[in-house]
Amino acid sequence: MEKNAEHVWSNCLSIIKDIVEWQHFKTWFEPIKPVLLKENVLVIQVPSQFFFEYLEEHYVNLLAKTLKRELGKDARLEYRIMVDGGNNYNKPVTVDTASHGYKSFSNNEMDFPLVINTPVKNPFVIPGLKKMQIDPQLNPIYTFDSYIEGDCNRVARRAGKTVAEKPGANSFNPLVIYGGVGLGKTHLAQAIGNEVKRLTPNKVVLYVSSEKFINQFVDHSRNNAINDFIHFYQMIDVLIIDDVQFFNRAEKSQDAFFAIFNHLHQSGKQLVLTSDKSPKDLEGVQERLLSRFRWGLSADIQMPDYETRIEILERKMKNDGLEMPKEVVKYIAYNINSNIRELEGALISLLAQSSLNRREIDLELAKKVLRNFVKSSSKEITIDTIQRMVCEYFDVPYDKLLQKTRKREIVQARQITMYLAKAFTKNSLKTIGEHFGGRDHTTVIHSCQTVKDLMDTDGVFRDNVMELQQKVQLASL
Repeated sequence: MEKNAEHVWSNCLSIIKDIVEWQHFKTWFEPIKPVLLKENVLVIQVPSQFFFEYLEEHYVNLLAKTLKRELGKDARLEYRIMVDGGNNYNKPVTVDTASHGYKSFSNNEMDFPLVINTPVKNPFVIPGLKKMQIDPQLNPIYTFDSYIEGDCNRVARRAGKTVAEKPGANSFNPLVIYGGVGLGKTHLAQAIGNEVKRLTPNKVVLYVSSEKFINQFVDHSRNNAINDFIHFYQMIDVLIIDDVQFFNRAEKSQDAFFAIFNHLHQSGKQLVLTSDKSPKDLEGVQERLLSRFRWGLSADIQMPDYETRIEILERKMKNDGLEMPKEVVKYIAYNINSNIRELEGALISLLAQSSLNRREIDLELAKKVLRNFVKSSSKEITIDTIQRMVCEYFDVPYDKLLQKTRKREIVQARQITMYLAKAFTKNSLKTIGEHFGGRDHTTVIHSCQTVKDLMDTDGVFRDNVMELQQKVQLASL
């Protein structure tokens, strides 16, 4: 059957749908329309320039590989971009442009016995006698410049910078970066690899996930080529293994990694590992491996605080040349507090909807779009909510807020909490007092008046109260 654009694109989508997350598929692939198929070139129409740039930045390799599967190795992709037609409302205006193609880094050359003419994307070939090129498998967007430093990641980031500047010749070998999902472990690990390549291009750098490492080991086991597999990895200068917690289900792969680890470490090569847990909490991993993980530095990454989340969003907007009202940025930063991946996903979804609907971004659109990310976009603020927000802001223990202590920092935190509770809840003065260890309504009145007086005379105090007011307002949207 002769292929047409619709048929080819439909087949591509059936593959892509199984690879990308459903929400991303719906946002970035469903709006695409196949326009034309001319020989080995597929032309697709996208809604905007922003849409085109996002696809090229995040999905160009996936699109290229999928299309080559359908049309052969010479397949090419072209875009037809919808642009603003000014007063030409009845006739859509489009601009055609070609895809930039694969993104890749320069490859390293290493001595191996087989004659291989193409770069090796996944390093599980059998070694031989001639030179072979190794792809570091690094994403160029993951750099130190794009990695925002905050209290949540300062130690890990600075240790990573040290490792990148002197790989193998520092005290952080191995460097183990651990933390929850979506907090930037992979970003930081790949930033180290990218920085090594920038500073010392001749270094052989390789990033690989633990799952890919395990699968490669299994393939070599079937071919009785485990020694070749180990030898390959022992030739790497900077080895970055992502998600080492998955080694817990692969005992024999751990044996191979133990041999690789020992050789690299003794040879002055650098190891960078990421995990969702601290080495001491990893289960199912050999103790001899865990002891080696503890030889260097284990640095944790935590969820960024509100201010750092705002900075992350503003940096991403700046890098992408985007603008957004400050109140919308604050709304996203306040309500998305699970992980950075979800934070950026919310921003991207909002920008995509704005582009698709040709609508300005405002708080109303943000609340509508973020329903999939924010559990409740309209919620009643309680006294307890305000108490915990103030405690977190001033780093005051929650139980201290309720006790009869006269420490100045505790007293002021308590007074501010009563002031905010009166302003943002429908509770009576008596009820508010009861939430602070059974204090009476006159204490609440006195506290509110004290806060008002201090706001008139103390600029720092006023700024603190205003910032907390803004946080409570955001929580109530």
